[in-house]
Amino acid sequence: MTCRHLLATAQWIADNPAWAGHPALMQVTSADIARMSSQQTPQPVIGVFEIPDHQAPVVDGRALVLALDSVQNPGNLGTIIRLADWFGISDIIASRGTADAFGPKVVQATMGALVRVRVTYVDDLAGWLDGAGVPVVGTFLDGRDLYAADDLPLSPAPIVVMGNEGSGISPEVEAVVSHRLLIPSFPPGRQTSESLNVAMATGIVVSELTRRMHSNG
Repeated sequence: MTCRHLLATAQWIADNPAWAGHPALMQVTSADIARMSSQQTPQPVIGVFEIPDHQAPVVDGRALVLALDSVQNPGNLGTIIRLADWFGISDIIASRGTADAFGPKVVQATMGALVRVRVTYVDDLAGWLDGAGVPVVGTFLDGRDLYAADDLPLSPAPIVVMGNEGSGISPEVEAVVSHRLLIPSFPPGRQTSESLNVAMATGIVVSELTRRMHSNG
């Protein structure tokens, strides 16, 4: 993303000499930062970036891609973007019902990861997934045990779909999911929570698939 303005205190500029002389840099006071920020204890720097207009990528099967089906909570979306960055996922495809990736709460929750992860919104998520040409993985209560699905195809790398916090994956998107998985609870048969938070579930699935992909070279 293109940085239009970088507003920073004198101390931050002194601690980050690589930014000295940057055309976007402007020195401000801590009081200025406090007035501009919505946080109670803001960082000593604020960046103003141009919102990019991403085009849906051509999936080449070399890396995992995340697809979000109406994930509506800004905190969940921000955490998922941060997870994607941690696990080397560069692209997230989102339905129009998904929260705005550039809303203040989402941006704050990403902790900077939004600069490295492209979030692209599509009008027809099911249609886009159907034409991607790679396996599509989703989590369901009647799916196969994630840790026992040894024949899950990982080359080409699949698209991982995560659904809405309340209703899960929509029927339209479910119809194009090729591999249904379940995150099992432990120990089996024990009474437990009804479901996992979508961001937590994303981390578990992506971590396991990434581990397998790297183990298999």
